[in-house]
Amino acid sequence: MEIDVQKLIFEFIGGLGIFLLGIKYMGDGLQKSAGDRLRDILDRFTSNPFLGVLAGIIVTVLIQSSSGTTVLTVGLVNAGFMSLKQAIGVIMGANIGTTITAFIIGIDISAYSLPILAVGCFLLFFFKSQKVNAIGQAVFGFGALFFGLELMSNGMKPLRSLEAFQELTINMSDSPVLGVVIGTVFTLIVQSSSATIGILQGLFSEGAMELKAAIPVLFGDNIGTTITAVLASIGATIGAKRAALTHVIFNLVGATIFLIFLGIFTSFISFLQGQLHLNPEMTIAFAHGTFNITNTIIQFPFIGALAWLVTKIIPGKDSIIEYKPKHLDPIFIQQSPSVALDQAKSELVRMGEYAYKGLEETNKYLNTHLIKHSELAMQIESALNNLDRKITNYLIELSTESLSELESEKHSSILDSVRDVERIGDHFENIVELIEYKISNKLYLTDYAKEDLNEMFELTISTVKQAVYAIQEMNREEALSVIQKEDQIDKMERKFRKKHIIRMNEGICSGSAGIVFVDIISNLERIGDHAVNLAEEVLGE
Repeated sequence: MEIDVQKLIFEFIGGLGIFLLGIKYMGDGLQKSAGDRLRDILDRFTSNPFLGVLAGIIVTVLIQSSSGTTVLTVGLVNAGFMSLKQAIGVIMGANIGTTITAFIIGIDISAYSLPILAVGCFLLFFFKSQKVNAIGQAVFGFGALFFGLELMSNGMKPLRSLEAFQELTINMSDSPVLGVVIGTVFTLIVQSSSATIGILQGLFSEGAMELKAAIPVLFGDNIGTTITAVLASIGATIGAKRAALTHVIFNLVGATIFLIFLGIFTSFISFLQGQLHLNPEMTIAFAHGTFNITNTIIQFPFIGALAWLVTKIIPGKDSIIEYKPKHLDPIFIQQSPSVALDQAKSELVRMGEYAYKGLEETNKYLNTHLIKHSELAMQIESALNNLDRKITNYLIELSTESLSELESEKHSSILDSVRDVERIGDHFENIVELIEYKISNKLYLTDYAKEDLNEMFELTISTVKQAVYAIQEMNREEALSVIQKEDQIDKMERKFRKKHIIRMNEGICSGSAGIVFVDIISNLERIGDHAVNLAEEVLGE
């Protein structure tokens, strides 16, 4: 039989493309219709590893990607929102959640893929509601997933009669490690274990592959899917790197255990296939599900050991920025409001320390253009937003208690100061965005302009530092010094603005770069204003 190679390749890669698009669309649609609560689910339901597993399953089912869940988890560990032990639970859950796609594929409705696509399009194009559009997107993705599979399956049909392919599957039956390697490499390339398992289901249903050869490929797919998390952790914090390494170790250990008992596992899946009258696609789905659930059950008791191991391999502190408050103990709200106020003040000081660190990172980003500085500045800004919310909520709860006049004054003073520190974060975020704009549009700042900016940055950072110290120690002299410094910042801004206009008129500096310069110094001047507000709280003005 003559094989049309071009048709085979085109149908396969076209089908794979539509399949991947389907998974992405389905995940995006589900995510939008579920609202942007994924981070909340992960943050709230990970108080213990078992809940972490459940959260991992739920989020993976919603976004249709175990890699996506792991990347989200790496981000949360990176930000200090989640401990390593909690993250391990989520990663285990993600591995179980990803098997749902294989079960969906096992329900053979490919004959209806085109009408499903049409329904999705109808919901996308004829409705204005965002909720309906999101559902339409998920339905369209669902149809595209089956349509892509059908195309791939048709493309792979002729492989059965291809001698080289027959030899490869015989070799894979004899040498399971080869199957694991092929599964790993293919998933590394495609970046989706769901896609490679979909292909495996297609090959198995066409009779191009035996179960004995297919199962090791399944193990390889699970190892290959860890690459996305590894890539996401490059350049991230130590905690994030550990979370990614955990994913690799977890899947490697699982594959090794199951390879040792491959004969027993294959016989069990064959038994299930016969007893439950499973179609070929569903047989692979059951193999995938059984593997991931059993692997989680086996390794779940060793979460502590796994965390210890990756901490030994990658030593150091988990995360640079801790988003969560350290001092806000709710027990003091009713028992001792004065202690609760001190707690809130300690958290405010911590927030202030983050504010000037963020400013320092922004200044470094201006001078070096290194992404790590902008990323750290933006992480600090997110931490400030989170601390602002948490301290404010704590103080609102505290306001329901009976406070003395002095305590009431302190209460409103801390509340105002928290808002000022949070605004400092907003301003350095603006500056980071201005620097990004400058870099992407290849705008050039003269050495004079850079010198002026660095001088103003230096003065602003030391003013914020001093304001935070004044609040911490309730030191009036330091607070008065902040007010003098802010006066210097105002004068400096006016002086530098005039100097820059002269440079622009002389043609030394371009208009676009001039706008960036003026916007940066005006943001720094506003930061100075917020530092003064902090100082005035100390002076009682």
